[in-house]
Parts: sequence; structure tokens; C-alpha cells
Amino acid sequence: MPVIYSPIGNIRINSKEGCLSELQFTEEATDGKILDQVLLATQEQLEEYFSGKRKVFDMPIGLGGTDFQRKVWMEVAKIPFGQTTTYMKISQKLGNPSAIRAAGAAIGANPILIILPCHRVLGSDGDLTGYAGGLNKKKALLELEGHAFQGSLF
Repeated sequence: MPVIYSPIGNIRINSKEGCLSELQFTEEATDGKILDQVLLATQEQLEEYFSGKRKVFDMPIGLGGTDFQRKVWMEVAKIPFGQTTTYMKISQKLGNPSAIRAAGAAIGANPILIILPCHRVLGSDGDLTGYAGGLNKKKALLELEGHAFQGSLF
């Protein structure tokens, strides 16, 4: 699986059957030339996103997971650039407000970070909570999208 550079940390990307199937932050070093067209498009679109030239991603994605996880991930995919929502609102949109923890667990299992923008999901009080890439990366992504924070993250 190729590892590409981003200004907030290296990213491992993978494709399956012509679709992006994984995008995760990693401590691995960048490696090799990318030949896969989906991964080349992913790399290009991420570069545009980090340089402020892209707000919406346009690539085929392939998701595994359970039916519930896919429903949660598709709800997360609807959160516009520069906006946030809460875990509670996601569970409410799914028609099950009591499933807030299950929605949070599904969001935590998101296989395609940034593209499926789970960094845009906050705690009910507006606090940064949970992110597979780490809270520092979540904060950096939100700041890149224009979200201002008061005081320190920690």
C-alpha cells in the first residue's frame, strides 16, 4: 500500500476493485511511485485540499463494514466543508438518537479519513473528541477548513 506525504502526516492509501478503500494516517515513510489511477487521483485531490484549492472530493470509494457502519459513513460524507456536526445529530439523522455510542464507534472505524470527513464530527458540547488520526490532526483539518478554536486543544 502506498504511503504519501501530507502537511499534517503521512497517509497510507489503498484501492480495491477500482475504488479508494483505505486512507489512514501512518508513521510509515513515504514510498514508491503510484501507478494506480484511483490512488493517483486521490493523491492529487489531497494535495489540492491541503493547498486550499479543493473542498469536495470526487473519486469512487469502496466501503466494507456493516450496513450500520456504511449508513453512518454516508451520513458523515454529507457534512459540508467548513461545517461540523455532533455524534448525537448523526444518530438522530439515522432515526435512532439512542445509538449515539454505536454511531461514534462506526465513525471511529471510518476506513477513509478526510474523504469521509469524520474530523467534522464533534462532541455535543463542541469539544474535539476521538479521531483515528489523533486529535492534533483533527484540529489541523478543522483549522484548514476555517474552524476557529478558542484557547488550547489540550
